[in-house]
Amino acid sequence: MKKIKLSALSFFAMLMLGSFLTGCSNNDDSTGTSGVMIRLSDAPGDYKEVNVEVKDVLIKSNLNTDDQGWVSIGKNLGIYNLLELTGGVNVLLADNMIPSGNLGQIRLLLGENNTVVLKDGTTHALKTPSGQQSGLKLKINQNLLADKTYEFLLDFDVEHSIVVETGASDIYNLHPVIRVSTKETSGSIKGTISPVLVGFQVMASVQVGTNTVSAYANEEGVFQLDGLPVGNYTVTITPDIASGKLVKTVTGVVVVNGTVADMGNIIL
Repeated sequence: MKKIKLSALSFFAMLMLGSFLTGCSNNDDSTGTSGVMIRLSDAPGDYKEVNVEVKDVLIKSNLNTDDQGWVSIGKNLGIYNLLELTGGVNVLLADNMIPSGNLGQIRLLLGENNTVVLKDGTTHALKTPSGQQSGLKLKINQNLLADKTYEFLLDFDVEHSIVVETGASDIYNLHPVIRVSTKETSGSIKGTISPVLVGFQVMASVQVGTNTVSAYANEEGVFQLDGLPVGNYTVTITPDIASGKLVKTVTGVVVVNGTVADMGNIIL
């Protein structure tokens, strides 16, 4: 679903972009333009569907210390089943040229048409906190150089974003947990589980300092871990214990900025 804007609003947005980031850099980069692409992907949880309504994507410079100066750059807006955005699949939410300089924050504005479909097929509304109506703010603080394109990946962590209300097992709340990474300063690890364990989840994970970055394999057995700093990783493959398969580790997986390290088939 795409949002169609009136010409007057489009003209206003162009004026805002023209003034966005003005004077935010003392070098020549502030006089040029940079490409900004924002994609949405998912680290899935144990559900059949998680449908989230994306109403807009906005950006602002750190020069605006208050809550003003937000500029809309949303493109492919609508309702997305996050569980379809796995294994390296993502959706492009914004693709714009903006004045170069400091990009302080990205704001993901969600609507109210959010639902979760459980494994038993029942559908429940995902209630969102009232404060989320102003949008989820993600700190970036990235200096955009002229004539370069920057790809930002918003990795929606479904497993930690859906919370069942205490004492009410049929009330589900959406508290988005999102990791932000850039293609220019991170890489990815991809692999395919073989054989595909139908009916069982398989999680792939790596350690990044004190944090664990993980993702489940999709229905084709494909997983992808995004937003990883350059380095040498040990990938841990953890099948559902009920599958009867053992945990497997693969060492020496090298991650390079802007690339996907494909592990190929991983035999369990």
